[in-house]
Amino acid sequence: MTEFSMIDRIVCAAARAWNDDGEVLATGIGVVPRLAASLCMSSENADLMMTDSEAWLVREPVPLGPRGDYVLQRETWMGFARIFDNVWSGRRHAMVGPTQIDRFGQANISMVGGDYRRPKSQMLGVRGFPGNSISHANSFFVPNHSTKVFVAGEVDMVASIGYNPERLPRGYSFDDIAIRLIVTNLCVMDFGGPNRQVRIVSLHPGVQAAQVQEATGFPLHIPDAIPETPAPTAAQLALLDKLDPHNLRGSVLGA
Repeated sequence: MTEFSMIDRIVCAAARAWNDDGEVLATGIGVVPRLAASLCMSSENADLMMTDSEAWLVREPVPLGPRGDYVLQRETWMGFARIFDNVWSGRRHAMVGPTQIDRFGQANISMVGGDYRRPKSQMLGVRGFPGNSISHANSFFVPNHSTKVFVAGEVDMVASIGYNPERLPRGYSFDDIAIRLIVTNLCVMDFGGPNRQVRIVSLHPGVQAAQVQEATGFPLHIPDAIPETPAPTAAQLALLDKLDPHNLRGSVLGA
């Protein structure tokens, strides 16, 4: 097996979020989510659609960082109007990086601490989270699994919908919500526990379930047997080197 790092294992785990999606628009916000979507399109789900993050639908994922001699393999124009058609029709699956996540899967990228009118930290605002989360599938990537992210109560500002019966929009049911995977530096989780409780799906090497629970502000569903997050294959590692020639993923987890 070719030598690899923990972030390589994490990217490959995150790529599985789109394996069974068929022809949907894959959007990865940030280095790891974008690489994960690109890896999935290049290896497991050739029907995935991706843009160049500007205005073109591309035939193959665009490498991260300076492109050098690389020439975009453009399929067709895909401006904002067409993006919104995909969003509102549900034909999209985004992987995003929330600042906070609660036991319902509600996510926050808006503000932290204090009153909403006078927060301790003001961030991006809700951006596209509300419309995206009620329209199409979403997954999460968290580079630092801790109780600051996986909070004990409700997130400080609900920017995206989750499995909270008190906040369901009129006419919606839980079947209309699709939060697929949560990938962190400790493990992979989903909402497959009883009553959509967050469940540990796999543990990264050297991580124990108790460690994950301690770093999470709410009770997790912990199965009796939890597999180790699979190692990347040689083929996946070769693709990652092609998709990330400047190794931007190497700095995601820090020292």
